[in-house]
Amino acid sequence: MKQLSLFDDREKTAPLASRLRPGTLEEYVGQKHLIGKGKILRRLIEEDQISSMIFWGPPGVGKTTLARIIAEHTRAEFVEFSAVTSGIKEIKEVMVQAEHNRKMGMRTLLFADEIHRFNKAQQDAFLPYVEKGSIILIGATTENPSFEINSALLSRCKVFILKALEEEELKELLEHALKSSMGLGNMQINIEDSHLLAIARFANGDARTALNTLEMAVFNGRMNEDAVLCVDEEVLAQCMNRRSLLYDKNGEEHYNMISALHKSMRNSDPDAAIYWMYRMLDGGEEPLYIARRLVRFASEDVGMADSNALQVAVASYQACHFLGMPECDVNLAHTVVYLSMAPKSNALYRACEACKVDVKELPAEPVPLQICNAPTNLMKQMNYGKGYIYAHDTEEKLTKMQCLPEALADKRYYQPTEQGEEKQVKERLEEILRWKSR
Repeated sequence: MKQLSLFDDREKTAPLASRLRPGTLEEYVGQKHLIGKGKILRRLIEEDQISSMIFWGPPGVGKTTLARIIAEHTRAEFVEFSAVTSGIKEIKEVMVQAEHNRKMGMRTLLFADEIHRFNKAQQDAFLPYVEKGSIILIGATTENPSFEINSALLSRCKVFILKALEEEELKELLEHALKSSMGLGNMQINIEDSHLLAIARFANGDARTALNTLEMAVFNGRMNEDAVLCVDEEVLAQCMNRRSLLYDKNGEEHYNMISALHKSMRNSDPDAAIYWMYRMLDGGEEPLYIARRLVRFASEDVGMADSNALQVAVASYQACHFLGMPECDVNLAHTVVYLSMAPKSNALYRACEACKVDVKELPAEPVPLQICNAPTNLMKQMNYGKGYIYAHDTEEKLTKMQCLPEALADKRYYQPTEQGEEKQVKERLEEILRWKSR
């Protein structure tokens, strides 16, 4: 007698991500900015107005799946190409068949995966058939199409940007995988909600990685006496190769570590700052979040003492956006060390906080008439702009005009320190104030 198995069905022997590939827009998870109700791509699909397009986005966000859904919805023959396995010969053979289909009134949707890897000659081979309408070309790329796709071909395609999936979207996929009969629904599995969140965070927006990690964790789980597969933290740690896998980006440990990073930099301790930065990265923190905090620190804690700090921090954010993990870690380390070693001033932060209190608690003062614009005759008659002095017309490039409201005439929000370059700013400000008081 043949022994039955949960995965006797040939279709169910495929990887979990393949078995759960959505077949309709309703099943598709993510990319709500493109296929949400009333959004442009959804309307094009539903109205069968599809033309050639490029899907640009990171791995595992549903580029191939969306192309398959479009082919099914438009009733076109679906042909899938990969730059790794397809050459000019294969492309031309498919084009001949596509041209035949066109004459027979049939459409061919050609999906070119990793289209940025096709060379110029291969990309040029698509061009005349795209122009004639023999094929609807959908190209998928993880690289900027402006640089990687021939301009002639790109000009004939609409570019749609697909985003990395949010953690909640990935968690929704994982929960579906545990319930679906095509997934793991026929098995008794005990896995905590926090572990699903950890997998979603580990996947970093990649649905394929999330589902593959879940599948690995389940089949490495421990069977208890009730025949229930139990996935615990130790199993997850092995599957994810992460020591800090349950680092909670919304919980106490998250705030403890970002606080440790800030305070280490504020204390000019580059070693501690790098350590806490790496602890966050190792726990699955989004590098762009760390980069944003560094941008804030550059103005809050360094400020005018070294205005280059802000430029370095912004450049670090851009580098993280371009490279992603793991390469961008050195860009973050560069900025963390720079900010740690920079002279410190919180004068800008204190100025903002002091001004914030006055704006919130004091009456809303009117703008002094001398610094109001007077675009109409009526406003001029009402003394708008009267008494305004153009600073560039004076020898000192300064005037004694009162620019604060009268009730705040002597208020000083910005109190520069003598740290780093801010010492020169302080000397200049004091010189200006002395001149105005004479």
